[in-house]
Amino acid sequence: MPIQIGGRPDHGFDEPLGLLSDCHRRIEYFLQVLCAVSERAAAGPLSPPQRADLDAALRYFATAAPRHTADEEESLFPRLRRSNDAAAAQALDAVARLERDHATAARHHAAVDALVRRWLEADALDAPHARELSGHLAALRTIYTEHIAIEDGDVFPAAGRLLSRDQLGEIGREMAARRAADTTPK
Repeated sequence: MPIQIGGRPDHGFDEPLGLLSDCHRRIEYFLQVLCAVSERAAAGPLSPPQRADLDAALRYFATAAPRHTADEEESLFPRLRRSNDAAAAQALDAVARLERDHATAARHHAAVDALVRRWLEADALDAPHARELSGHLAALRTIYTEHIAIEDGDVFPAAGRLLSRDQLGEIGREMAARRAADTTPK
């Protein structure tokens, strides 16, 4: 079943670590969409469904993915850093790498966004741009494979053990507030 932007996640804001993990499934899904369309269309003309898929993936990575990064970097990671538990040290080693991954992924996403928008506009990519797109998508796939494994396998479980129910509740409320702020009319 396809994932839809704005679709109901498996977890709510009362389970912020589960919600963060749910977001990983959407990241994997929309990255796979970008890769699959790129491979199938081979930089040539796009069918209407391919155009819709590319547009949905670009929207996801432009809107939802930055909120996910903020959820981690502004809500979760600072609380892990303030933890006085000795077990937090191992999680914090991973956090520094994860923050670097966020910055690297953001650069690749900016390039992918520009290239895919060019493709959508011109209905084709020349060979150098097609190779560039393929390289950025491959880099993102590598980054996310390792990044998500560390977060889902190590950081989130550690946070579940180290952070109090109140701290997790605060994280969930902050996550909800970020999304409410994004939908406020301007």
